[in-house]
Amino acid sequence: MFQLARELSTKSPVVVTASAHLGAWQVSLADKHVVTNSVITLPDFEDELQGITLFTGELEGERTRPLGPETLNALNEFCQRRGIPLLIEADGSRQKPLKAWAEHEPPIPSFVRQVVYVVGLSGIGKPLNDEIVHRPEIFSKLSGLHAGEVITPEGLTRVAKHSDGGRKNIPSHARKTVLLNQANTPELQAVAQNMMRSLLQDFNSVVICSLEKGEVFAVHEPVAGIILAAGESRRLGKPKQLLDWRGQPFVRAVTRTALEAGLDPVIVVTGANRENVEAAIEDLTAKVMANKDWPEGQGSSIKKGVQVLNFENPVGAAIFLLVDQPQVTTSILRALIEKHAEGLYPVVAPIVIDRRANPVLFDRVTFPDLLELEGDVGGRAILHKHNVEYLPWHDDRLLLDVDTPEQYQRLISDETL
Repeated sequence: MFQLARELSTKSPVVVTASAHLGAWQVSLADKHVVTNSVITLPDFEDELQGITLFTGELEGERTRPLGPETLNALNEFCQRRGIPLLIEADGSRQKPLKAWAEHEPPIPSFVRQVVYVVGLSGIGKPLNDEIVHRPEIFSKLSGLHAGEVITPEGLTRVAKHSDGGRKNIPSHARKTVLLNQANTPELQAVAQNMMRSLLQDFNSVVICSLEKGEVFAVHEPVAGIILAAGESRRLGKPKQLLDWRGQPFVRAVTRTALEAGLDPVIVVTGANRENVEAAIEDLTAKVMANKDWPEGQGSSIKKGVQVLNFENPVGAAIFLLVDQPQVTTSILRALIEKHAEGLYPVVAPIVIDRRANPVLFDRVTFPDLLELEGDVGGRAILHKHNVEYLPWHDDRLLLDVDTPEQYQRLISDETL
């Protein structure tokens, strides 16, 4: 918490507090320590806030007392009015890598908008006992592991996903993040990567890092797939969405690939020939969105897909797939996701033989610009506004799409596909 506060304090003052007891040794990590449990005293410190200011109750032995609910609420309002970041430690593990929660824990205030659940990966492979886990008997119940048994990634994941475990007491409106800390070795980084997919079913993001080394190895968030399947295919003379690709329509092949790659949600934007196109994927778990404005061009379909994500799905990014590229593989989709996780780049695009190819990943930061697209333009229209991270790719099939009968014949006759 103090490491994050120190980074934030380079741009503005930061307020730190705790809704639980805080070790007295942590007081020295702040630039200023204010002992209070009174709402009335808060305005007195407005002009003194610089760097990191820690607000706690009185010292009680080796710990500070937590602030009461009324004071916490007032401190939150105080910080909101002034645009000051407020960080709250809602629990501690007595410096052990893992913990389970007693009935009264963790005390997370209802106003909190972001909760970070911190896990110490160094506990994996160690025995489930009091040296490694705070409240081991509760951890045993949640994980399905017996006392003294080796802690496994699967058992730790069960604790994290349990409603009485890592998700306990988190307000329904708050974003939930798992921070997999102590990924100090390549082996533990690989373990964290394997845990990530399951954790993303219950959390908005998964961060893999080593706070000791000051390194963040990956930030994983759900990535959506938006399949642009609304065009009329005038140049081709027939609906390209329904062309045959290895025994199935183009739109079905692309949708299945997106689902198999783990994109979630997968949204298929339809328009021309809507009924036949939607019938081709009706048994798949993709979400279909009809775009009545499809004659205006591709920009209208992109906007329709992004609008759905903004209102219904808190994803971190979206990959836009063209319906006339059934040859796209799960490998390139997963590679785009992994590259994005390394640095949360605004745009990630494959580059083949010095040419930008499709499909392209757009981070959520680009969504406002995508919603401004007009006419028959794609996402390329906003690339000048955002940094593009290029992913070198070996497969020149990504450069081929189908707009004419000749291109279709080339696609289906290429024996390397």
